[in-house]
Amino acid sequence: RDGWQVEITDKWLKGGWPWEIPHPDQACFVGFGGRTESYRDEHGHYRVRWIPEEHAIGVPHDVPVLGYRVNTCNRLRLWRADASESFDFGAFNIGDYYGAVEEKVGSETLSKVLYPNDGTDEGRRLRLKQQHFFVSCSLQDMLRSLEQRGLPVTEFPDHWAVQLNDTHPAIAVAELMRLLIDDKHLDWETAWDITSRSLAYTNHTLLPEALEKWGLGLFGSLLPRHLELIYEINRRFLQTVRLKYPGNEDVLRRVSIIDEEGGKAVRMANLATVAAHHVNGVAALHSELVRTKLFPEFAALWPDKFTNVTNGVTPRRWLALSNPPLRQLLNESIGEGWVRNLDELRALEQFQHDSGFLERWGQTKLACKRTLAHYIQRQSGLLVDPSSLFDVQVKRIHEYKRQHLNALQVIAQYLRIKNGQADGLAPRTVIFGGKAAPGYYMAKLIIRFLNGIAETVNADPDMDGRLRVVFLQDYNVKLGERVYPASDLSEQISTAGLEASGTGNMKFAMNGALTIGTLDGANVEIREQVGADNFFLFGKTESEISALHAEGYRPWELISSIPELSEVLKLVEQGHFSNGDGDLFRPLLENLTGRDPFFVLADFSDYLRAQDAVNRLWADREQWNRISLLNAARTGFFSSDRSISEYAERIWRAEPFPITITCDMP
Repeated sequence: RDGWQVEITDKWLKGGWPWEIPHPDQACFVGFGGRTESYRDEHGHYRVRWIPEEHAIGVPHDVPVLGYRVNTCNRLRLWRADASESFDFGAFNIGDYYGAVEEKVGSETLSKVLYPNDGTDEGRRLRLKQQHFFVSCSLQDMLRSLEQRGLPVTEFPDHWAVQLNDTHPAIAVAELMRLLIDDKHLDWETAWDITSRSLAYTNHTLLPEALEKWGLGLFGSLLPRHLELIYEINRRFLQTVRLKYPGNEDVLRRVSIIDEEGGKAVRMANLATVAAHHVNGVAALHSELVRTKLFPEFAALWPDKFTNVTNGVTPRRWLALSNPPLRQLLNESIGEGWVRNLDELRALEQFQHDSGFLERWGQTKLACKRTLAHYIQRQSGLLVDPSSLFDVQVKRIHEYKRQHLNALQVIAQYLRIKNGQADGLAPRTVIFGGKAAPGYYMAKLIIRFLNGIAETVNADPDMDGRLRVVFLQDYNVKLGERVYPASDLSEQISTAGLEASGTGNMKFAMNGALTIGTLDGANVEIREQVGADNFFLFGKTESEISALHAEGYRPWELISSIPELSEVLKLVEQGHFSNGDGDLFRPLLENLTGRDPFFVLADFSDYLRAQDAVNRLWADREQWNRISLLNAARTGFFSSDRSISEYAERIWRAEPFPITITCDMP
């Protein structure tokens, strides 16, 4: 709205959903708050019971997930939160009408909005409650499954693999220990053996703010028993560390699950790492940085615990379903086997010098671009030229992903056109899409900045046929099905060392887009697979960024030495993209010219150099199509089939189960 992101409710379950099957008979009770008390059981063993102050009920809803042309159907179990008591007659009778339904409203909030804004105390409390709710329901469900099958609880790791997908479900470490010790009455050593053989941890980010820490006050008031268990896990763990590093208090401080500095807090990443039998990153570079930069002391203790599984995406959705023109061309030229085995796309390489085939390849891309152009016209009224270069950056809006670096190069292209220096510039439609976290002010300002540039550029007659800027409203995964097949250039320009992997970069390449990017995340492996000559590389490496940090990076010194950058920043400062309001984007400019925490200005010149190479290649359309074909042909490694197989073999130790493959389905 008016160029700003505005959040509104998506009532996606308002009318129910026919594909989910509720099972109220399998509901779970989940506790919060209250107190703990110790006692001796009938055998004289020391026990602790948790007496929660409030409860919520988790009701499972199962969604069937079909395989591709097989006779199997998996179950995706989701949880809805209900109140244990939906109506308080006592409160109603004394006129407290809100209080009468307060518990119902509070409980149902747990499953209303995933990842609520944690910018407030109440938001943080709700987020932790939510994490515990989903984790507890799932673990209780797993234990009940064993019991129903008559299997002993000690066989839990033989039947269940629990993957901690980042730190959000890391409370599972303490919750599984609680269920095993307090409910199943196992001794500590047995419970810990079961827990540590069942849990594995995937780290998805190196950003400190995303490695969750919970203040002890909040944590203890909401999950008092879990905090006791975490203290004991930490005590035993630190004893192990002392044997490895005797007298080294610095190491103890860094690895402790309890952060003792400032406001004391529980470090969820440390908790997950201590408990997990494997810790993996999601791209080769990321996993190496997890081992060497994020958790070096843990890696020294347990070198075999750390591994890598590079992400993947499903070719069924991101190619076969989302790109019908290309699917048809692939089926006609190399057969249909690629849908199950993406490595078969390699057969495309035989056509790389076939001018007729390359022309057909380009026509499939043009058809997808026309579809997207029609969507943009319907959505915003803006006409874009499908024959122009579709230069696309769609992803979460974040400073480290550097949409503002892209914005600055768009302004540079705009200035070149205005200054009569447009020779050699490819006609471009620059497309942005993505959402910012509700409490992330700078990301929201970047969205406003992109929309300000779009308003100015698209209203300027000098840009007709040369430059258009689009910000897609309400960008989501479904819209991505239109965007990836229609993209010529994939913008993967994060600060080196900060993007864990990325999966959009894979979807773009799979659909024949060329990548302009840094050596970050899975970009490294994409470049290795498609070939260095078929990738527009720019920017400082992770080690060069680290060196700049160490030397004391001074971005303001760059500006005077790069005239084009100086002119771009001056235009923004003058309010050219904000209707003359020089203050609107001042916080963004001050951030860039002052600290520049994500090295935007440091990479600006090299980014423009790479964009110039894009312009030159676009002028030779047959060569562009050839490289586009090679990008798609060499993306077999990035199929999720390969990723899941690696998890199953190396982390979950899951044995393949024979299934019947059916070939007579449409």
